[in-house]
Amino acid sequence: MNATEPRRRWWPRSVRVRTAVAATVAAAVILVTIGWWVHHDVYRQSAQIADGQAQAQLRSLVEQLEQGVAPVRRSTVPYEVVATGRRAAVAYGGGMEELDPGTRHVLPAPPKAELPAPPDDGAGWGYTTRPMRIPARHDSKPWDRFGEDGGIYPVLYDDVRADELSSAAVAALGVAADAQLRVYVVVLPHAGADIAETITKATDRRLLRAGLVSLVLIAAVTYFAVRIALRPVEAIRVLTASVTANDPRERVTVPAAGHEITALATTINTTLQRLDNAAAQQRRFVADAAHELRSPLTTLLASLEVALAYPERTDWPAAATTAARQTRRLQALAEDLLFLARLDTHTPAADPDTVDLASLASRLAEQYPLAERPLTLTCDSTAPAPVSGNPDEYERLLRNLVDNAARHAARRIQITVRNQDDRVVLTVHDDGPGVPTEDAERIFERFVRLDDARSRDQGGTGLGLAIARDLAHRHRGTLTLTPRTLGACFELRLPRAPAPAEK
Repeated sequence: MNATEPRRRWWPRSVRVRTAVAATVAAAVILVTIGWWVHHDVYRQSAQIADGQAQAQLRSLVEQLEQGVAPVRRSTVPYEVVATGRRAAVAYGGGMEELDPGTRHVLPAPPKAELPAPPDDGAGWGYTTRPMRIPARHDSKPWDRFGEDGGIYPVLYDDVRADELSSAAVAALGVAADAQLRVYVVVLPHAGADIAETITKATDRRLLRAGLVSLVLIAAVTYFAVRIALRPVEAIRVLTASVTANDPRERVTVPAAGHEITALATTINTTLQRLDNAAAQQRRFVADAAHELRSPLTTLLASLEVALAYPERTDWPAAATTAARQTRRLQALAEDLLFLARLDTHTPAADPDTVDLASLASRLAEQYPLAERPLTLTCDSTAPAPVSGNPDEYERLLRNLVDNAARHAARRIQITVRNQDDRVVLTVHDDGPGVPTEDAERIFERFVRLDDARSRDQGGTGLGLAIARDLAHRHRGTLTLTPRTLGACFELRLPRAPAPAEK
C-alpha cells in the first residue's frame, strides 16, 4: 500500500475545506494561547486583591487612630491594634476576637523604646510586612479563616506614637502618653485565592464560549471566502478543458481586477497562444515538407514513365541523370528534415570540443567547389577563434551559410573571423542582390525562398538558413542578417572558449 494512502483517507481533497481547516486550527492555537495568558493574568491580578485589601485596611486604621477614633470590630480583614503597657488590645476585629476575646492581645506589642520611622515601600506611606504565627484557638471549634491549629500568615503593620497624638485622642484610646501603638492587619491568602478562582472560572467559561463561536465563524468565513476566490479559477479550468487540438483558438476570460487570478489567466492565454502558434507552424511545416517532396517525386516519376512508355526513343543516360539528380535532391531534403527533427527534440550534445572557427572557415574556403560558377571565396582571419561545441555541426552551419551566399553572389564571397571581447564574430558577405529589410527575419523560417524566379533545383530546399540559426542557438550564439549597401551579410556571434594556454 502507498505510504500516502492513509493520509488521503482523512485529509480533504477540496482546497476550500483544506484552507478552512488550516485557518481554524491556526485560530484555535492562537485563541488557546490568548486564553491561557488571560487565565493566568486574571488569576494573578485577582490574587493581589487580598494584599490590596489589607493595605487599604491598614491605612484606614492608622488614619482613625491619628484622629483619636477607636476602630470598630466589624471588618472584612482581620486586624489588631496593640500598645506598650497594655495587656489587652486597644482594638481588634475581622475575626481576631474569635481567637482571644479581649483578655489579652494576640500579636506582640511594640518595644517601649522609640522606634525609627518605618520603611517606605514607595506607596507614599510606610508599613512593614512580616510573616507571623497566629496562635491556635483555645476551644475545639474550627475557624475557617486560620484553621484549627492556626498557622503562619503574612502580616502588615505600622507604628503610631502616642506623643504625636492629641491628648483627647490618647485619652479616648486609653493608652499612656508615651506609649507606642502598633496596628496589625493579617493577610489571608486563601481569601484572595477564592476570589481569583471564582473570577478565573467565570472568565474561562466566557472565553470558551467566545472561542468556540469564533472558530465556527472563522471556518465558515474562510470556506466561503476561498470558494468565492476560486470561482474564476474554476471558470478557467472549465474553459481550458474545452481546448482541443482541433480548436486551439479558445481563450480564457481575463478578470478585470488586477490580482493573481488575472496573472494566471494571462499566462494561460499566452501559453495557449504559443501552443496554437506551434500547432500552426507544425501544420505549415508538414504541408511545406509534403510540397517539397512532391516536386522531385513528380519529376522523377514523370521521367521514368516516359522512358518506360517509349523505351526505343528514350535517351537513357539523360533519363538516368535526371533520376539521379532528383534522388539526390530527395536525399538532401530527407537529411535536412531528419536533422531539424533532432534539433527540435533538444537532445543534449555530447561533451563539447574546442573548435578553432578561423581554421575551420579557412579550410572550408579552400575546399569549397566553385568550378560551376566564376566566384571568388576568400577567408580573412587574423588570430585563432576558439569556440566550444561539435566540429561537425559548426562545419554544417558554415557550409549552409556559404551555400546560401554562393546561390546569390555575383562574383565574390567574403568570410571574416575575428575575436571581439568574449565573443567570436564570423560574417559571410556576398555581392548579390541582397535581402529586403522586411524579409530580414523571414528568410530564417523553414521552406522560405525569396528567389521564386529561380528553379527549385538551383534555389535549394529552403532549410539551410533555418538549420544554421538553430545550430547557432544550440551553441548559445546568434545568427542575424546585418544591413549592407551591397549584397547580404550574415553575422554569427558565439561565446569565445578559452584557448588551451588560458585554461
